Order: sequence, then structure tokens, then C-alpha cells
Amino acid sequence: MGIKRREFLASVGSMAGMAGLGSVPALAAAAPKGAQGVPLYKQAGAPVNARVEDLLRRMTLEEKIVQMQCLWQKKPGVQNPDSSFSIEKAQAAYPNGMGMLARPSDRLLGRDANVAGNSGATENRGPRETAEYVNAVQKWAVERTRLGIPVLMHEEALHGYTAREATCFPQAIGLASSFDPLLVTQVFSVAAREMRARGANLALAPVVDVARDPRWGRIEETYGEDPHLCGVIGKAAVIGFSGETLPLAADKVHATLKHMTGHGQPESGTNIGPANVGERTLREDFFPPFEKIVKETNIAAVMPSYNEIDGLPSHANRWLLTDVLRKEWGFKGATVADYMAVIELVSRHKLAATGKEAALRAVKAGVDVETPDPAGYLSLAELVRENKIAVKEIDDAVRRVLKLKFDAGLFENPYADAARADALTATPDAIELAREAARRSAVLLKNKVDERGVGLLPLQPNRVGKMLLLGTHAKDTPIGGYSDIPRHVVSIHEALEKEARAQGFSFDYREGVRLTEQRIWGKDEIEFTKPEVNARLIQDAVEAARSADTIVMVLGDNEMTAREAWADHHLGDRITLDLLGQQNDLARAIFALNKPTVVLLLNGRPLSAKLLAERADALLECWYLGQETGHAVADLLFGRANPGGKLPVTIARDPGQLPMYYNRKPSTRRGYIDGVTTPLFPFGYGLSYTRFEISAPRLTQARIGVNGSTRVQVDVRNVGQLRGDEVVQLYIRDDVSSVTRPLLELKGFQRVTLEPGASRTLEFDIKPSDLWFFNADMKRVVEPGTFSIFVGPNSVDLKKATLTVA
Repeated sequence: MGIKRREFLASVGSMAGMAGLGSVPALAAAAPKGAQGVPLYKQAGAPVNARVEDLLRRMTLEEKIVQMQCLWQKKPGVQNPDSSFSIEKAQAAYPNGMGMLARPSDRLLGRDANVAGNSGATENRGPRETAEYVNAVQKWAVERTRLGIPVLMHEEALHGYTAREATCFPQAIGLASSFDPLLVTQVFSVAAREMRARGANLALAPVVDVARDPRWGRIEETYGEDPHLCGVIGKAAVIGFSGETLPLAADKVHATLKHMTGHGQPESGTNIGPANVGERTLREDFFPPFEKIVKETNIAAVMPSYNEIDGLPSHANRWLLTDVLRKEWGFKGATVADYMAVIELVSRHKLAATGKEAALRAVKAGVDVETPDPAGYLSLAELVRENKIAVKEIDDAVRRVLKLKFDAGLFENPYADAARADALTATPDAIELAREAARRSAVLLKNKVDERGVGLLPLQPNRVGKMLLLGTHAKDTPIGGYSDIPRHVVSIHEALEKEARAQGFSFDYREGVRLTEQRIWGKDEIEFTKPEVNARLIQDAVEAARSADTIVMVLGDNEMTAREAWADHHLGDRITLDLLGQQNDLARAIFALNKPTVVLLLNGRPLSAKLLAERADALLECWYLGQETGHAVADLLFGRANPGGKLPVTIARDPGQLPMYYNRKPSTRRGYIDGVTTPLFPFGYGLSYTRFEISAPRLTQARIGVNGSTRVQVDVRNVGQLRGDEVVQLYIRDDVSSVTRPLLELKGFQRVTLEPGASRTLEFDIKPSDLWFFNADMKRVVEPGTFSIFVGPNSVDLKKATLTVA
């Protein structure tokens, strides 16, 4: 076992050290004042950059350094016994102010608290209390510190604001399955609105890691395996959080891109493992989402990843954080360390011997802010005095942090309206959006047709007969990691019981199978349900099923069976890909009865559920659907909504096939002597209750120059009997190239809704950026030759045209 982060953090020094930094003899230079004696940095009408420079000139070294620090686990030291903020304690401990406060909504009561969202140990703050806490912090910072610099308040917001009572949307991997950027923007607009209502102003989201290993427990936090999809959905999330202009609107927050990079393909599939990839793979597969969002949005912050690449952890990788991120891409925002990552250069990576040395490596690499508490960055003043870090390097980091604060309007109004915080949380429009997002995130993987050619789904109320609902999580609804407790989570049981009453069919429920004895994401120990307990539950379910006419079975995972492994004592990655525990035993027993059976998967990581794919009459990959899970499932089962989601990942059949992703190289998958190389379900796959025909692609220009562009036209028609959605996907292959290229690369997609018999012609632009790659000299080029242009409903069933580049 490695050193626990919290124990190591406590051992390197108290946060009180912030107040005891050595004095620097030369005080800040005098700075200009306005005509009425108001300092320039306090003049709302002055240009932001001028205000930043004016404030920076006034600051002492100590005041600058605290802007590079954050407070989280040491919050009890500035709180009263009732967990309210103490201005007096804060003033005594941190007279120079505070750069950033972590998670104001959580109620840290002691040093053992180490969880975002629901820890199961204590109830976090609600909307009004959070706003009041934030206002107390800001009042201290603005009124009681020398320069009155307000505090950045960061919160998690992976699939909605991670705070008690906030609206909970589908997990990130589910939102990616929607293939709907506009929907994603709407979702994170609500998250931003709810955050700002409580006074938070920096979201630690979105996660744009390209995820290539389903064993990795954090795959649920991602937008899947494809760089283009991750970039498009990630950009939509950033626009939702922050809008498209600065300064931020009153209902917007800054966003943080996570985690740069390679995090999504860790060695052995275990969290923070080395990313064993070369520069070409980084540039072509892992960098693109980050580069796109940096260049196309006002993204405020980037968070480096825990892992190493070629021997260098990201938090000590100057090439990554400075040469690429800043010099190549032009990023102007702040780099915010992941939690404990600076000090893990000592405790885990063995790259530094002391926290002081770790801080030196991080600052030189380009890490502006250490979170969640200062450990290594307690030594910054000493490093400046020793001439190991230049004042200019401190100034550059602080300048970026201050700009975030000015751009957020904090110097004009750092406070939340506590009286309105409750009313702005989980509003009716937010709840309806959560239901719509859940409906659009589900992926129909199978819908077996009968002798009439009609699928089991959608269910017809007059043909349901007696419905039996099975599964512990049909009643106890998992909503995924980085969640708190919403005001109400609609379970599948609640929704289907209501449906039965309204539609007049019989309804019964049995637990069937249980995964764990608790469902608490933040709890370290996992107590798996004993097989003998499940044997009794399965027997009871089978007996009930004998008299049922239609069976709906809810299987999958929960927040403890696959999750972020953030410490050696808090694990979340898995060796196997199949259903956990005795779930397959229940499924076999139910399938043996030959009753019409629908299987719903609630999970965060893709499951190699071969038995379900073979035997279920209908199979829906729902992911974690959020607080409106039950309503959305009922809408989907009974046809009020038609599934239109697509898989953002390839689902492998067996662990031995890994890594398995669609954009593979030509030399992959020669074959196995004991298995097949094909996936269980391919990337981009998803069915509908209706049928679509997609034409072959047509090029407006079939021959272009290396700097030229063309347009692809494709017709899509609903040839079925129901209104539905199709996601038309555009892929490109460079047929012959000077370095090996993937067999397919997603370059565009459009989700369209069509009535029966209706058609639409879609257009996709192909630009040089869709054709270029990095050559042997690691330069971006478009090489003359032919390119195969494919369109279709997934990455397998494709039609082709040929583009010639001369």
C-alpha cells in the first residue's frame, strides 16, 4: 500500500503555514489610482488586463502566493462547530487571503472527509446554506484582507452540479450517447445556473479524456473513445457552463478541461496508471479534444492528469503544459492541479524527495494552482528567496488566476442571493430537461421481432398482461459517481407502478439479485452481497416470474462496483467486463422460462453482457440516467419516446480483446485461436423502434487540392411506422499514407428526427483539418491521394464514396 494522500498531506505541514511565509523586504510598488482615488483594479469599466496589472503591482509576494493555493481539507480550521464559516478564524489563519476554496457545498467536519458529493457520513449543505457560506467567505476576503481580492469557489459538475438538491442529469457517458451537442449545452447551462445561484464560480468539468479501457472505473465520466465526439460534446459542455463571451453572464461559471492527458488508457486499466503512448498517439488521439476546446471556446482552466507519459507525470511535464498547451495552442487560462497531484510527485511517482521539490517541478512545468490544499506550494516563497523560482514565474501564474476572477465579475459582485438559491434549484424546466436528456441518452441494443416482424418494444399496454419488475436497482436507483442527493430520484419501480395503474395492467416486483449491501460512491470498503442471499432472491424471483406475462429486468452496476479509484484503499477498477456477482444466474433462470423479457442496463462502464445480448428479447443500455431515470424508462418502454442514442464506445466481448476501439490501425486484429476479433457491439451502434435508410455519400467536389474543401451530401429517410431519431455518422479513411493511419475516423455526425415516410438531406463539410495528420517529422500535412468517405448509422454498416486530393 502506498502512502495515503491525506496522511501525507497532513505530514508535510499545516495550512497555517500560509500565514507564516517569510517576509519579502521589497514591498509592492505604488500603483495608479483613478480620478476619484479609486484603485484602477476596482474600476468596473476599466479593461480587464489593465485591472489585473494594477492589482498585481500592488501585491506582496505572500499575497501573490496565496492566489496559487486552495483550501479544502483544512476547512474545519476556519469553521465554527456548526460548520458555518468563521471570519475571525480565517483572518487569524490566512491574513493574506485565499485564492480558491474547494467545494463550498460540502460539510467537512474533520480530516477524514475526502469525497465529492454524497459520502454517506454527513449531509452536505443545501442551496441557501451554501450561498450563505460562500457569502461569509467572500465578505471576509473582500472586507477583511488588505486588497479585498475575492475567492474562486470550485465545485464538481460532471453531470449536473454535484451538490445536495441540485438537478442530476445522465452520467457523462450517457450524455455522449445522445450525440446531441445542443442538449449537452442545455444540460450544463442548468448546472451553471444552479452553481452560480449558490455562489460557486468554477466547475471542475468537463472530462474530455479519450477513454480506451472499459476496466477503468472512471470511463463513466468520459464522452467515450473517439477524439471527435469527445471534442464536440466537450465544447458543447463548456459553452453551457460559460457561454461564448466574457465577462461571464450572471448565471454562468468558468469551466475546467480534465485531465490532460492519456488518463483514459492507463496501464492494466487501473486508475492513474502510466499512459504508454507515444507523441503521435497523443497528438492524434488524446490531444484533439483539448486543442479544439482551447482554440474554439473561452475555456478558463485546464487540469493536468495524474498519470505519467514516457516517465514524466503530467504535473511535472513542461512540454505538455507549456510547450503544447500554451505555446502551440495559445491557452491563456489557468492550470489547476488535480487533487493531491503535486504532492503525489513525492508519495506516488517518486519524482521528488520533498514537497518543496515537487512544488518546484510543478511550477516549472506550468501548474498555476495547487489543490485541494497547499502542501508543496507552502514552499513557494522559500523557493523564490533561493532564486529557484523567479518572481516573474509567480506573477505569470497569479496574473492568470486574477483574470479568472475579473472575468467572473467577482470584484463587482462576489455574493450569491441566498434568498433565491432554493428557488433556482431543480426548477420545473430543469427537471423536464433531465427527463428529456435521459430519454435521448438511452441506446437500444436489441429488439427481437416476432413472426409478424414486430419488436417486443415498445410495449403495448393491452398486451403486457401481468408485468414483473426485477432487480434491486429498479427500486434503489444508482445515478453514478460525482453525485449528491437530488430532491427526488424517480425509480423505475415508481414509474412503472404508476404506469400500470394508468394503463390498467397488473404489476409486481421482486428484488431478484443484489450487488452490494450499500451504494455509497465515497465509502472505501465494498460489502458485496453474499451468494447465498442472492440464491434466495433468485428463487423468489423465478417463482414470481412463472405467473408473469412480461418481465422487465434491471441489471448492471452501481456507484460502488465501478468508480474512481482515488486511493489504494478506495478501489474502483475491474478485471472482468461481464455482469458482477449473481446477475447472470438470475438472467439464465428467467430466460429459461421463455417469457417476453426486457433487460435494462443501469451502469457507468460498458459491459460485455454476452448472455443478455444472446437471450434477452430486448436490451436497452441506459447508463446512469440521473434523477428522472424512472420517468424516462417508462417513456421509452411504452413508446412515448423512441430510443435514438448511439454507443460512444466499442463494447468488447472479452477482456482478452483489449484494447478495443473502432479507430484501429490496419495491422490490428489478425485473429485468435480461441475467439473472434469482432466486438459485441460496435462504436456508434444503436437501434430504433422505426427503420431508416441512409444513402451513399455524394461529394460536391470529388477532387480537391491539399488546401481545398468539399461537401458531403447524404439522404436519410424514415421507412418505418413510427417517428424516430437517427444519428448519421461520417467517417474518413486515408487510403495510403506516409505513416500508418486508422482504418476509420469519425469526422462528423448529425442527429435528426423524422416522421414516418419523411426524409432529409444532410450536409457535412470536409476541410483540410479533417484530412491532415502528423507525418514522420511530426508536422501536420494533407498528403495527395485518395480518401474513402463513409456514411452510415454506426461504424460498421457504411456506404462509401472516394475523394481524391491532388
